[in-house]
Amino acid sequence: MFKKEVYIKRREKLKKSVGSGLILLLGNDESPMNYADNPFHFHQDSSFRYFFGMNFPSLAGIMDCDTGEDIIFGDDLTVEDFVWMGPQPTIRERAAAFGIQKAQPLKALVELLRKENTGDRTIHFLPPYRPENKIKLFEWLGILPAESQAESSTALVLAVIRQRNYKTPEEVEEIRKVTDISVDMHRTAMRMAAPGVTEAQIAAAVNHAAEAVGARISFPIIATVNGQTLHNHYHGNTLKSGQLFLLDAGAELESGYAADLSSTVPVDPRFTPLQRDVYDITLESHNTAISMLKPGIAFREVYLESARVIARGLKDMGLMKGDVDNAVASGAHALFFPCGLGHMMGMDVHDMEDLGETYVGWDGQERPTQFGIKSLRLGRKLEPGFVLTIEPGIYFIPELIDQWQQTGNNKEFINFDRVNRFRNFGGIRNEEDFLITDTGYELLGKPKPKTIEEVEAEHSKELPL
Repeated sequence: MFKKEVYIKRREKLKKSVGSGLILLLGNDESPMNYADNPFHFHQDSSFRYFFGMNFPSLAGIMDCDTGEDIIFGDDLTVEDFVWMGPQPTIRERAAAFGIQKAQPLKALVELLRKENTGDRTIHFLPPYRPENKIKLFEWLGILPAESQAESSTALVLAVIRQRNYKTPEEVEEIRKVTDISVDMHRTAMRMAAPGVTEAQIAAAVNHAAEAVGARISFPIIATVNGQTLHNHYHGNTLKSGQLFLLDAGAELESGYAADLSSTVPVDPRFTPLQRDVYDITLESHNTAISMLKPGIAFREVYLESARVIARGLKDMGLMKGDVDNAVASGAHALFFPCGLGHMMGMDVHDMEDLGETYVGWDGQERPTQFGIKSLRLGRKLEPGFVLTIEPGIYFIPELIDQWQQTGNNKEFINFDRVNRFRNFGGIRNEEDFLITDTGYELLGKPKPKTIEEVEAEHSKELPL
């Protein structure tokens, strides 16, 4: 946590930005795996934590834009709870640590909201993503769960985004720390990848690399020889000679700040010549995108240039044909690069995705609908203080190849006879995290091995005892 003055200033700024009415921020509850006393690891709502600081379940906060008052609502634990959890601070004590002087039980919140809901003042709330918070809004404000998204406050959404999109020095330092841990997670995987090792063994070691230093994973680990499946969380395969192994994993600190990195390593000690060719294209696309990062440039243009690099490289290999600019405009590159180039990052690994990518990543612009670019989570002009990922890749997805070949999709730009020889190739992705500065960009955290020479050198090292 930061100093309480940080949270006080955040709340003051938000109230001023929204202007009038009540701001209601709901914290998260425990989420049971299979019964109430066996919950998943608790994760607080990031916007609640950003403004109120508290990483504790079953809380709600009110900010009164008209009076300036901040109140935390929650029920104190009982002696019976202490038997299982040990002594715990009161809600009032927790609130005071973040500059909030008033704390009340949850029943007082219900009374307040029911009273205010009959008046003229607006009750602003963010789009809920947890079912229990949708139910609370129904019980407290009479808003049907199916209508809670539409009834949420666009003014509050935009005000929160305007604050959280611009990372302060304290936040950037947290992201640097967590990225350093994440680089070590990836180095662990690079050193372990070898014939006979299982995906599960590597995933466990990567998780341990985070847990051992007091962090945890920021999203379910992707550790797979089937890198062509973009979000592959299956860990049941054994690595074999000739394969590529892809890791997409990041750590999260106790403060809630996250990192997100990807690496691809050969299962054998060295890349094969064909693997080197494809890897070099993805790395050139990656480095080209990085070189373009600066305030004022639209990230959509960075994506399109990274796609042209991929299309040009694949044309040189005989997989694509025709004019490269026309091929990218037609979306032909998306057979191999069907996803976006990157996303905002901070307290959420996909920062504020619950508030809507149209607002967070596109600044309210109309989003493209063409396959490939429609998955671009970030398209807006970059500004100092933004933290984002760069993660182009090349993927050979048999099902997608079959569909395009059968329909003749972009056949004027795709050499399907050549492409079909790569059906078992897999996928390659590199990913790093960056801060947009006043003059350009800064790589966050220590460098991750990413050139062929660096990856092979790391691959040859032994794991520390």
